[in-house]
Amino acid sequence: MPKTKKIPLRMCIACRELKEKREMLRVVKNGESKIFIDFSSKAAGRGAYVCDKPECIGKLKKQRLLNKVFSCEVGTDVYSAIEEEYFGAK
Repeated sequence: MPKTKKIPLRMCIACRELKEKREMLRVVKNGESKIFIDFSSKAAGRGAYVCDKPECIGKLKKQRLLNKVFSCEVGTDVYSAIEEEYFGAK
């Protein structure tokens, strides 16, 4: 019987839905407390995932969810970069 590869799931911090890891955007806080979008999904540090629904991106910025997840102040530039990534590319 062939082995089936397990698909990694992650929870969106906005809608709390479990989705495939590769479908989501990862935001990382590394050891130097720098917060950035991790396009490789392999950067070291604490990661938070957000899905691509417009409601989730809006909720992320409106409620400043990254501040809560990372327990620190997250600049508006990070939220703007996430919005640009989703809405600028579409």
